[in-house]
Amino acid sequence: MGRKAKKAIDINKWKAWREQGDRQAEIDLIEQYLPLVNYVAARLSIGLPGTVDRDDLVSFGRFGLLDALKKFDYTRGLQFETYAMWRIRGSMIDGLREVDIIPRSVRDKAKKIEEAYTVLEQQNLRSASDDEISEYLGMSVEELHRTFQEISFASVLSLDEPIQDDEDQKHSRQSIIVDERAEKPETALHKDQQKEILGEAIYRLPPKEKNVVTLFYYEECSLTEIAEIMGLSASRISQLHSKAIFRLRGALSRAKESLLKE
Repeated sequence: MGRKAKKAIDINKWKAWREQGDRQAEIDLIEQYLPLVNYVAARLSIGLPGTVDRDDLVSFGRFGLLDALKKFDYTRGLQFETYAMWRIRGSMIDGLREVDIIPRSVRDKAKKIEEAYTVLEQQNLRSASDDEISEYLGMSVEELHRTFQEISFASVLSLDEPIQDDEDQKHSRQSIIVDERAEKPETALHKDQQKEILGEAIYRLPPKEKNVVTLFYYEECSLTEIAEIMGLSASRISQLHSKAIFRLRGALSRAKESLLKE
């Protein structure tokens, strides 16, 4: 069956469900797109600790799929799969946040490291090295690296971007830098200012960190895929990702402080 013919059949199902209340058409659509939930769960679980049950992700994701089906505007001729995967992933992230699987101790470590990057990079007007960060925190470089490993999952989860309602709208990349549990820089910074600040901050990242940010958030590669592309271990990619996020958060924090002083 050709793509055009399949698309026509899909539209007929949407019409039958939405316009005629055909329950079987709704069930057919759910069954047709249900594999997307397993696909997203498989990709997301790569960056999560082993304590996270894949079945829980699938359960959270099904709610996202149902939400996507209800909100998708099939009359606009857009690709449902792309829209649904963002909704499914967002539902999984929300579910993990609700069960709060990130220990308080990990959050505390992340906050201290973020503070170190903010202070040192503001003070030196350049990227802080691992030696400088470890000295500021009073720990060895090896301990710092172990801490990056511990908080790498927290960075991916707590910084994940919200899902947009409009399926053809570009997802806001700067929103991933905002920690929802902390005071939000956007309360003092306009979105255009955030974009400009983050654009400059990403440009100034060390090359490897910049590559990780680009591949993870713009090319949507998994951490494992990035490791293969860059020829590094997955644990090293996690470290680079965490460091990049702390630098970007620091850039937003410094800009907010500067604005509040004016």
